[in-house]
Amino acid sequence: MYAYGVRYTYGVRASSCHGLSWRTKRKMRRMWMAVQTYPRAQPRRPWTRAQLVRAAIDMADKGGIDSLSMRKLSHHLGGGTMSLYNHVSNKDDLVDGMIDMVFSEIELPAGEHGWKRTMRQRALSIRTVMTRHPWAIGLMESRRTPGPATLRHHDAVIGCLRDAGFSIQLAAHAFSALDSYIYGFALQEQSLRFGSPEETSELAKAFLLQFPTKEYPHLAELTIEHVLQPGYDYGDEYEFGLDLILDGLEKKRGPG
Repeated sequence: MYAYGVRYTYGVRASSCHGLSWRTKRKMRRMWMAVQTYPRAQPRRPWTRAQLVRAAIDMADKGGIDSLSMRKLSHHLGGGTMSLYNHVSNKDDLVDGMIDMVFSEIELPAGEHGWKRTMRQRALSIRTVMTRHPWAIGLMESRRTPGPATLRHHDAVIGCLRDAGFSIQLAAHAFSALDSYIYGFALQEQSLRFGSPEETSELAKAFLLQFPTKEYPHLAELTIEHVLQPGYDYGDEYEFGLDLILDGLEKKRGPG
């Protein structure tokens, strides 16, 4: 028998039942069955919104944002779909929370090392986070109800630029130029699907075999003299372009 999660076993010697009528034996069996108790399942700890959001991010990281649904998320967590709505109102609310949590992973601009170094580090941090969560690239600046981490991040960027002497107008231009480049490069890198330098080299070789170099001499020259050179990594182009933008903004800002 089970009681309070502990199992007890009782044995009855066959000789002790000798001579009892079959009705008596059946009655004893029913009485014994009536007192059987079984251990109760341990109650599931209630989810928190943060746990739901983190689980949804993990699912999107593995299968993309289109693979995520409330039903699949509840199955992943081992509970009922309706219980999710105690924490999120709908899928849009869930995605809002996911994007806000992704923003919390980005290094927050501080500014004590100078605006240029800070903006550069921010851009590198965003690229690292986008590599970790590629599904989020097109969603980062699209939410109509941004969360606290998102707002805190944007406020810190503007504050860093304003503290460095950027006017309101130039700070807006700088913010737009930097984010357009950061997210645009991430989208391009994702669509080109350049993986390792070895994979990039294989793609370049396939390109040269497919298209006649005499008809496209400049593409062939760039592929042979640049892409196919040892150690080439398309990701290195990111920092080159980023530094061009930062240098241009520094000239626009002027001495200060």
